[in-house]
Amino acid sequence: MIHKVGQIMLYVNNQDEAVKFWTEKVGFHVVSEENNGQGMRWIEIAPKNGAETSIVLHNKEFVAKMSPGLNLGAPSLLFFTENLDDMYRDLSSKQVKVGEIVQMPTGRVFNFADAEDNYFAILEKK
Repeated sequence: MIHKVGQIMLYVNNQDEAVKFWTEKVGFHVVSEENNGQGMRWIEIAPKNGAETSIVLHNKEFVAKMSPGLNLGAPSLLFFTENLDDMYRDLSSKQVKVGEIVQMPTGRVFNFADAEDNYFAILEKK
Protein backbone atom coordinates (compact mmCIF):
# COMPACT_ATOMS: atom_id res chain seq x y z
CA MET A 1 0.00 0.00 0.00
CA ILE A 2 1.29 3.48 -0.86
CA HIS A 3 1.92 5.64 2.19
CA LYS A 4 3.57 8.76 0.71
CA VAL A 5 4.74 10.41 -2.50
CA GLY A 6 8.49 9.91 -2.75
CA GLN A 7 9.67 11.72 -5.87
CA ILE A 8 8.18 13.70 -8.71
CA MET A 9 9.87 13.49 -12.10
CA LEU A 10 10.28 16.82 -13.88
CA TYR A 11 11.56 16.59 -17.46
CA VAL A 12 13.50 19.70 -18.48
CA ASN A 13 15.41 20.89 -21.53
CA ASN A 14 18.36 22.25 -19.52
CA GLN A 15 19.12 20.52 -16.23
CA ASP A 16 21.79 23.01 -15.16
CA GLU A 17 19.45 25.97 -15.67
CA ALA A 18 16.67 24.10 -13.86
CA VAL A 19 18.93 23.42 -10.86
CA LYS A 20 19.95 27.08 -10.81
CA PHE A 21 16.30 28.19 -10.89
CA TRP A 22 15.11 25.86 -8.12
CA THR A 23 18.09 26.46 -5.83
CA GLU A 24 18.79 30.17 -6.37
CA LYS A 25 15.26 31.45 -6.88
CA VAL A 26 12.93 29.05 -5.07
CA GLY A 27 15.27 28.08 -2.22
CA PHE A 28 15.54 24.32 -2.76
CA HIS A 29 18.81 22.42 -2.33
CA VAL A 30 20.42 19.59 -4.26
CA VAL A 31 19.89 16.31 -2.42
CA SER A 32 21.86 14.18 -4.87
CA GLU A 33 23.14 14.07 -8.41
CA GLU A 34 23.66 10.87 -10.35
CA ASN A 35 25.10 10.05 -13.76
CA ASN A 36 25.05 6.52 -15.11
CA GLY A 37 27.99 7.24 -17.44
CA GLN A 38 25.86 6.54 -20.50
CA GLY A 39 24.26 9.96 -20.88
CA MET A 40 21.57 9.64 -18.24
CA ARG A 41 21.93 12.24 -15.51
CA TRP A 42 19.39 13.07 -12.84
CA ILE A 43 19.42 15.64 -10.07
CA GLU A 44 17.26 15.34 -6.96
CA ILE A 45 16.18 18.62 -5.38
CA ALA A 46 13.95 19.40 -2.41
CA PRO A 47 12.94 22.20 -0.07
CA LYS A 48 15.57 22.82 2.59
CA ASN A 49 13.20 22.07 5.46
CA GLY A 50 13.46 18.29 5.20
CA ALA A 51 10.45 17.65 2.96
CA GLU A 52 9.47 14.02 2.44
CA THR A 53 8.87 14.49 -1.30
CA SER A 54 11.57 15.58 -3.72
CA ILE A 55 11.73 16.55 -7.39
CA VAL A 56 14.04 14.72 -9.76
CA LEU A 57 15.20 16.74 -12.78
CA HIS A 58 15.65 14.59 -15.89
CA ASN A 59 16.91 15.52 -19.34
CA LYS A 60 13.76 15.66 -21.47
CA GLU A 61 15.53 14.85 -24.76
CA PHE A 62 17.34 11.82 -23.33
CA VAL A 63 14.19 10.42 -21.70
CA ALA A 64 12.20 10.95 -24.93
CA LYS A 65 14.73 8.81 -26.82
CA MET A 66 14.66 6.09 -24.15
CA SER A 67 10.88 6.06 -23.72
CA PRO A 68 9.08 7.26 -26.86
CA GLY A 69 5.47 8.14 -26.14
CA LEU A 70 6.08 9.00 -22.48
CA ASN A 71 4.22 12.15 -21.40
CA LEU A 72 7.05 14.62 -20.80
CA GLY A 73 4.85 17.58 -19.88
CA ALA A 74 5.41 19.36 -16.58
CA PRO A 75 3.33 18.03 -13.70
CA SER A 76 0.87 20.41 -12.10
CA LEU A 77 2.50 20.94 -8.70
CA LEU A 78 1.04 22.82 -5.76
CA PHE A 79 3.50 23.87 -3.04
CA PHE A 80 2.54 25.06 0.45
CA THR A 81 3.95 28.04 2.33
CA GLU A 82 3.09 29.58 5.68
CA ASN A 83 3.67 33.14 4.43
CA LEU A 84 2.41 33.69 0.91
CA ASP A 85 3.19 37.42 0.84
CA ASP A 86 6.87 36.87 1.71
CA MET A 87 7.16 34.10 -0.88
CA TYR A 88 5.51 36.28 -3.53
CA ARG A 89 7.85 39.22 -2.78
CA ASP A 90 10.91 36.95 -2.75
CA LEU A 91 10.16 35.35 -6.12
CA SER A 92 9.19 38.69 -7.66
CA SER A 93 12.44 40.29 -6.48
CA LYS A 94 14.37 37.50 -8.23
CA GLN A 95 12.62 38.25 -11.55
CA VAL A 96 10.55 35.07 -11.46
CA LYS A 97 7.37 35.31 -13.52
CA VAL A 98 4.51 35.29 -10.98
CA GLY A 99 0.75 35.55 -11.36
CA GLU A 100 -1.58 37.55 -9.17
CA ILE A 101 -2.45 36.40 -5.66
CA VAL A 102 -5.94 34.91 -5.83
CA GLN A 103 -8.35 33.94 -3.04
CA MET A 104 -9.59 30.37 -3.55
CA PRO A 105 -11.94 28.36 -1.31
CA THR A 106 -8.85 26.55 0.04
CA GLY A 107 -6.85 29.75 0.69
CA ARG A 108 -4.72 32.35 -1.06
CA VAL A 109 -2.62 31.12 -3.99
CA PHE A 110 -0.45 32.36 -6.86
CA ASN A 111 1.35 30.68 -9.72
CA PHE A 112 4.92 31.07 -10.93
CA ALA A 113 6.92 29.89 -13.93
CA ASP A 114 10.38 28.41 -14.24
CA ALA A 115 12.83 29.37 -17.00
CA GLU A 116 11.12 26.93 -19.42
CA ASP A 117 7.66 28.43 -18.76
CA ASN A 118 6.43 25.46 -16.73
CA TYR A 119 3.86 26.80 -14.28
CA PHE A 120 3.50 25.78 -10.65
CA ALA A 121 1.41 27.15 -7.79
CA ILE A 122 1.95 28.08 -4.14
CA LEU A 123 -0.87 27.95 -1.58
CA GLU A 124 -0.78 29.54 1.86
CA LYS A 125 -1.27 26.89 4.56
CA LYS A 126 -0.86 28.02 8.15
